Amino acid sequence: MFDHILAKSNGTTLRQHLDDVARVAVCIAQNVGLDPELARMGAHLHDIGKASPIFQERLKQKEFSPSDSVFRHEIASLFFLSLIEDLEKRQTVIRMIIAHHKSIYGDVRGRGFIDLDELEVNCFSDHSKCFEEWSSEALGILNALGWKVHPISIEEARANYQEALDYCRGLTPKCSRWKGLLMAADHLASALEDYTDTALQKLFITPDLSYYNTRKSSLYPLSKISTDDPRAHTLVTAPTGAGKTDFLLRRCRGRVFYTLPFQASINAMYDRIKLDLKDSEAQIYPLHAASILKLKGEYERVLSHHMGASIKVLTPHQMGAIAFGLKGYEAMALDLQGCDVILDEIHTYSFVAQAMVLKIVEILIALGCRVHIGTATMPSVLYDKLLDLLGGSEKVYEVKLSDEELTTFDRHMIHKVDFLEDTIPIVEKAIQNKRKLLFVCNQVKRSQELYVELRERYPDVQSMLIHSRFRRGDRARLERELKEVYDKSTNACIVVSTQVVEVSLDISFDVMVTECAPIDSLIQRFGRINRRRSHETIGQLKPIYILAPSDQEAECKPYKQEILQRSFDALKDGAPLHETEVQHLLDFVYPDISLIDIELHSIFRGGQWTLKELKHKPKSVILEMLEIDSACCITESDQMGYIQGDYSSRVEFEIPISKAIRFKGLTQVEEGAYPYVIPDSAYDKELGYLGEFATIERYKSFEML
Repeated sequence: MFDHILAKSNGTTLRQHLDDVARVAVCIAQNVGLDPELARMGAHLHDIGKASPIFQERLKQKEFSPSDSVFRHEIASLFFLSLIEDLEKRQTVIRMIIAHHKSIYGDVRGRGFIDLDELEVNCFSDHSKCFEEWSSEALGILNALGWKVHPISIEEARANYQEALDYCRGLTPKCSRWKGLLMAADHLASALEDYTDTALQKLFITPDLSYYNTRKSSLYPLSKISTDDPRAHTLVTAPTGAGKTDFLLRRCRGRVFYTLPFQASINAMYDRIKLDLKDSEAQIYPLHAASILKLKGEYERVLSHHMGASIKVLTPHQMGAIAFGLKGYEAMALDLQGCDVILDEIHTYSFVAQAMVLKIVEILIALGCRVHIGTATMPSVLYDKLLDLLGGSEKVYEVKLSDEELTTFDRHMIHKVDFLEDTIPIVEKAIQNKRKLLFVCNQVKRSQELYVELRERYPDVQSMLIHSRFRRGDRARLERELKEVYDKSTNACIVVSTQVVEVSLDISFDVMVTECAPIDSLIQRFGRINRRRSHETIGQLKPIYILAPSDQEAECKPYKQEILQRSFDALKDGAPLHETEVQHLLDFVYPDISLIDIELHSIFRGGQWTLKELKHKPKSVILEMLEIDSACCITESDQMGYIQGDYSSRVEFEIPISKAIRFKGLTQVEEGAYPYVIPDSAYDKELGYLGEFATIERYKSFEML
């Protein structure tokens, strides 16, 4: 019965969809402290307006004519509010129904509930056409779902519409938990459909992290320090290899959001935790643009982007919605509420990103989260800001190693060189001695130049290039090769990279040649050399060669020339880098930090939400500054596969590119991530995206853009 009334063009019936969403909504409500019965009511009503013949006809057409009047099924769903007798419950259901797709006002296309009522004089009449005929079928569906129903006249429907409109107009600033619940339930049920029941059994499982209490060793001094401290928050400062990750996880008591700055570090951490907890029921998911490549099966791929995971590994940028009020921020806030949030390697972010992270920390505290921050390098001024934000020493468990323990982490001998050519004899000697060499550049273009030069100079030495501008599928392959082939090699090998190797990649090479970077980034890079600790290796030093920074600002990008020069000057030439001196170096380079003022763009200020409830912002200036919504491109030969593919297969073809790169004259595919189509000659499987590389006179043998 009622199977002819559809919710989706794939044939899913409206009754089935409402039932699926209700089951998910009840599950979420039970786990976040909301009323399950109210959640069920809102889920059953949220799409009941799809019973309208207007929606059913447009669902069959799949394409709307520009002359068609606006029809939003959420508005038509409001007509049935009077089935709920209690006023307070009706108002809660309004929160769930009316804004689960669009803001109530200020919508980009002017289709919010209040927008339409003010701009379209016939808004109610347009949505209530033939109401007497189709309302009986909508009521029949609700009755089949267990509702006590009664016939609703057009006058009663109008009264329900007006009640909802008046209520929405009177809303004040607030983050709506009910809107977040419905959005999460609707998206998850829509994506899973046949897997809904299976998924519900996997949601909101508190991970058993007791495994991390079993790994104790004097090689990892943090493993010997107790985490049994009543203070909610944590600040840990320790060198790479001291056991920081285990310590942070040992501090967690609930579901975990583990944040890291880069895709490569997210992948590495996901693999690590997945292996550690392989016998656990915990559901662990990575979350970044290419995370789908790490997961097997549609079921896992869907769950990775939705609410209720035991452990989710992601970037703070992906939590940025809660700071700037972007679409879905209410669901993100609801998912985060009361969880443990680990912010690892927080120092690696730009000043813009650091300002965003500080704002996120402020919101996390308001959401009742326990915040655990770990870093190998953090300027005192940033440390003090975080400590103050978290509530000071009374609420923060501060952990640092003693000078005696820090001394055992001295493992690098620093050498300054003026030009890359100065390192040729050093590189050749290292190759003769079967050493693993890691070269790090600050720009993709220069890493490509250097890789080609080294490949031509040492054709018999195994070599690879890794940076951010590869096809996502190729990037995943390179990361595997880096860890499984090059890191384990017993022969000489060369890896050329950019900043992507700085954080959480568990590789240990013998020699580094690096362009000068900010001191905190340099120390992170150094962590890929002589990384593995054993009783035999403690005290051994391996060489780092740092190239003097250019005096040209353009050559120093993405960093400031002043910071590079101060970092270079701070290091002693021909001397060990002592871990006891690292804090002094950081404070010398960063006596102060110039955080960008994001208060104007934030929706949380002075401990209060400032955005009207049921409204979200279409975009954020700050996120644009961070280039979070970067462009992507695909090659001509991949275009057909991309168009015909599904979400998971499309990701493999995408090449992430900064929006700053111009794509004038290029075709843009109107599918998926809307990638630009570049000539096949602009991409090389070994070198990656060649758009900038193409301008280099030396390599005109490549036919480029």
